[in-house]
Amino acid sequence: MSHTPNELHDMFPGKEDKIHALKTTSGEFAVLSDKYHALTRAIHRAETNVEPTDDFHLEEMRKERLHLLDRISPLLAD
Repeated sequence: MSHTPNELHDMFPGKEDKIHALKTTSGEFAVLSDKYHALTRAIHRAETNVEPTDDFHLEEMRKERLHLLDRISPLLAD
């Protein structure tokens, strides 16, 4: 369990400029990025017991975050 949010720039080091550019030019990327950010925050709040949840729900949120990363990764490929 990590108590540090997994921001996109942490997950894709060296891609900060591309992440920023895609957020402003790609509607698809912007939506995926916003969903990823909101889900990461929800997971962080659950892990730190700010907003506790049951283990099943936390695991489902983590799976959804991985699914979003699977969709984001090809958009960041060079």
